[in-house]
Amino acid sequence: HMNALACTAGGIMAAGGTIVPLDRFHPKSWWRSVAESGATLVHGLGVIPAILLQLPPRTDDRAHQARAIFSPGVDAAQKTAFEARFGLPILEGWAMTETGAAACIKATHEPRQVGTNCFGKPGSGVEVRLVDDAGQDVDDGVPGELLVRAAGPDPRRHFFSGYLKDETATEQAWSGGWFHTGDVVTRDGTGSLHFVDRRKNVIRRSGENIAAVEVESVLAQHPAIRSVAVSPTPDAVRGDEVLACVVTREPVVPEQRAEVARAIVSWALTQLAYYKVPGYVAFVDAVPLTASQKIQRGRLREIAQSLPGTASCIDTRDLKRRAH
Repeated sequence: HMNALACTAGGIMAAGGTIVPLDRFHPKSWWRSVAESGATLVHGLGVIPAILLQLPPRTDDRAHQARAIFSPGVDAAQKTAFEARFGLPILEGWAMTETGAAACIKATHEPRQVGTNCFGKPGSGVEVRLVDDAGQDVDDGVPGELLVRAAGPDPRRHFFSGYLKDETATEQAWSGGWFHTGDVVTRDGTGSLHFVDRRKNVIRRSGENIAAVEVESVLAQHPAIRSVAVSPTPDAVRGDEVLACVVTREPVVPEQRAEVARAIVSWALTQLAYYKVPGYVAFVDAVPLTASQKIQRGRLREIAQSLPGTASCIDTRDLKRRAH
């Protein structure tokens, strides 16, 4: 919402450009709208490229004048497929409502590292740190929480003024003079930053940190799965266990759920470390989404608490064995 108001719409108006808003996202007619409008830049939520890739290939897939699509948060594998099919670079970026455009980090210049979760390098107006749970800086390649502040004498310049009627939360977010984003990222040798997951979405299983987004990205590539959301669920021995809520492309009758779930997990074991694969696979009609089509993580956590032991949730923990 912050981006649409202050960056996308505000930026285009400031540049003297034209905005073509649609009433909503219509997958089957979206490319026609892009072509007929003559749009040269398009803005799409992270879910839009995934949906467009599911449409049957058409001869007019590239019949547009667009130069790029700004669509942060797209799955790394889908970026490669999307750009190859539609001839449209996906521009990645990072920001928060709290930071506004002041601390926006963008991957708008080559090399963009397509096929990864790279969202660019910090610009001159923002300073960043990556820290561990103890607040110590981490080395390149090691996941850490992203801390940001404005460069110069005023670290809060152009950031939000504060959380409504909650000064305590505001000051906690600014602990140590840095804004704590809650995002876990890594930095590579070139200085580029790569998104891992939201800190609160990291699943802690037997001392191992598992990014829900990573597991979702892999499972989404399984041919039987239409959409998927991953969350922790309590485990008496390991603290958390990985639970995957899946929406299948074809209906799965109750008698076949165990077979399909075990096939999905067996396949996932060839793609992920054993401890990251789902210990539970729950068959659902839909995953909970926000109005902006992002996974509703809080609601998902609530659902995941009660799913194990129900008829729709298959226990696959016996398949999780360390390879020797």
